[in-house]
Amino acid sequence: MKHLLPAAILSFQLLSLTSHAERTFDFNDRCRQAYHEIVALRLTSGQKLLDEEKHLDPDNLIPYFLENYIDFFILFFNEDPQEYQARKDHWELRLKLIRQGPMASPLYLFTQSVMHFQWAAVKIKFGNKWDAAWDFRRSFLQNKESQDRFSSFTPNAMLGGTMEVAAGTIPDGYRWLSNILGISGSIRDGMKELEPFLDRRDSWAQLFHDEAVFYYLYLKYYIENKKEEVFAYIVQNNLDLKNNLLFAYLAVNLAVNDQQSAYASKILLAKNDAADYLSMPVWDMELGIIQLYRLDSAAGIYLERFIHEFKGKFYVKDVLQKLSWFYYLRGDLQRANTCRQLVVQKGNAETEADKQALQEALSGKWPQMILLKARLLNDGGYHQEAFQQLQGKRMDDFALPEDKTEFAYRLARIHEDLGQLDEAIENYLITIKLGQGQKEYFAARAALQLGWIYEKKQDLPEAMAYFENCLAMKDHEYKNSLDQKAKAGIARCQGR
Repeated sequence: MKHLLPAAILSFQLLSLTSHAERTFDFNDRCRQAYHEIVALRLTSGQKLLDEEKHLDPDNLIPYFLENYIDFFILFFNEDPQEYQARKDHWELRLKLIRQGPMASPLYLFTQSVMHFQWAAVKIKFGNKWDAAWDFRRSFLQNKESQDRFSSFTPNAMLGGTMEVAAGTIPDGYRWLSNILGISGSIRDGMKELEPFLDRRDSWAQLFHDEAVFYYLYLKYYIENKKEEVFAYIVQNNLDLKNNLLFAYLAVNLAVNDQQSAYASKILLAKNDAADYLSMPVWDMELGIIQLYRLDSAAGIYLERFIHEFKGKFYVKDVLQKLSWFYYLRGDLQRANTCRQLVVQKGNAETEADKQALQEALSGKWPQMILLKARLLNDGGYHQEAFQQLQGKRMDDFALPEDKTEFAYRLARIHEDLGQLDEAIENYLITIKLGQGQKEYFAARAALQLGWIYEKKQDLPEAMAYFENCLAMKDHEYKNSLDQKAKAGIARCQGR
């Protein structure tokens, strides 16, 4: 009954609204304040403001649009199946409400496009990929129509630019789907839409500025590969990483992926922990990974807590793999093997990281301990400590072919991170020579790294050759994600 009640309330609101003469899209000061609260993940105070607005103006449709943000954040970050069952019917009822609004308003199509975009992401999280694809298509087409009809409505550029980039980097493994849906995009065109939006000063651009920053920095980091510019933007624009927890999540997640564990830890420890923010187990995941990268004994506490409290399936296998490594490095093989068994049983294998974790668990093989320590330290940004793990070692010290390949790859990554590019290039080439045809990702990632190195050197033909080399390698770990990065690199080199 408790899951049926919210939908019943929305249905009643729909019926009550139909008795009014005119519905409106009034993004007034109260709604603007609610939006800012919600985008900062301060959901309780945001909902309170929306309830006030619905009481004061029952015909205003904006509160229902913004409630979709609340459902989106709760479901996207926490993936709780019970919450999904309770909320999954909300958005269709809200769409019916939104469609009662004035079609002459630029918010008529924009709000629907945003809602389809958000639920496309949610449905992916809950395994409904086909429905998600169609929702993305609806959002894409509604945004195009809105841009044609309301060319001066600037927020269209925020969402349209984001989807344009996403459509331009669909991995080959999903190309069939984009062909069926008739979706195509361009990295260059999408970023040319999105970037100017951040500098606009009209009231709509100012309202949606923080949301646009979130999209922009993720795309700049993962698609344009301009990582230094991302962190410079965060500092130069003084993003509020304490009280805006969406920004805090963005900065922590990117910093962890950019070998900046110390910086990520600093943000985590300083963020506002007030009760009206969305409670997210993902904070424990990030903190556990940060501690693991330091080879810290506290890592197990946070990783265990994430596994206990998180109700979703994405990255569960990846975290369990890291937890198994934690116990393996501490010599506790009983717990390490228990975690490995859970890798097979829990979560899903939708992400590349989860797939790799499952493959390792099923292989029955443990990583070579010295190489694992070097990897974790290097991933955390502790490059000198990582190099010390490998000092005095030679390739002949490792028996397995994949360990020899990984030794060359780890040396290459550490040399690159220490600014020793000649040594890095030499060892990346060795990695490609040894690793082509192996199931491990080392050779393909080495080719990608070489592509990035030569792209930075402005040697675009050489960069493209290595991006193409990465794409040409078949049947290895992280295939789709590495291919997406390589395709983005080729597009940048070609000015697309």
